[in-house]
Amino acid sequence: MIIYPTIQLINGRCVTLRRGRTSEPMIWHVDPIETARGFAAAGASWMHVTDIDAVKGDGDNRELILELVRQAGIPVQVGGGIRSVDQIAEWIDHGVGRLVVGTLAALDFYSVQRAARLYPDQICVAVDVWKGDTMTHGWLHPSAIKPFDFVKSFDTVPLASIIVTDIDANIGNVENTFETLKNLAVVSSSPVIASGVVRTKHDIERLKQLKYVSGTIVGDALFNKTITIEEALEAAQPRIEDLV
Repeated sequence: MIIYPTIQLINGRCVTLRRGRTSEPMIWHVDPIETARGFAAAGASWMHVTDIDAVKGDGDNRELILELVRQAGIPVQVGGGIRSVDQIAEWIDHGVGRLVVGTLAALDFYSVQRAARLYPDQICVAVDVWKGDTMTHGWLHPSAIKPFDFVKSFDTVPLASIIVTDIDANIGNVENTFETLKNLAVVSSSPVIASGVVRTKHDIERLKQLKYVSGTIVGDALFNKTITIEEALEAAQPRIEDLV
């Protein structure tokens, strides 16, 4: 299982969001670039960055993210406010390893399909689930397409992954998330990355038991110190009994 340690950015600062509320960020007084380097030094093979300002549509952290890409020492997966194929092309031209699209994928399937064929294994589709609906625009609006159908619509598209966030889990209802992940992973033709579910090593160990879930995004738990990056990476390693 791949661990994607995560940085969320608002106005150049690392933040975590209580219940996904962008209006109430918890600001962490750490250097984003040094934090990224720490992930790499600990042994992470990827990291994930979300530009919350770009999600909200009132600015962005583009220059900082480009500096992270240059200095992190590991490939960077970037999401937040990506609304066109031109933006995808620009980010990839600047060395971003993967781009995450959610709202664009829900509203303009054919543009994402075209981007994925232009950049195979570099496009991730975010599926944000709330009470059975696919949410867009930073979890604000339900889409007409349901999560199961949304995932299935990308069956023949060469995506890097499907990133599943069960918003129920993000605001406290973790148990149902494992069922949601299992159901969507089974029908996905792309590897599934879980988001918003890891608080402790135990959560990673449970995720490892879900077939077709290939990785997990870990952010808030690292900043809140309910798990360290070293513990997360260790928990993600296969056990001897899993290899037999």
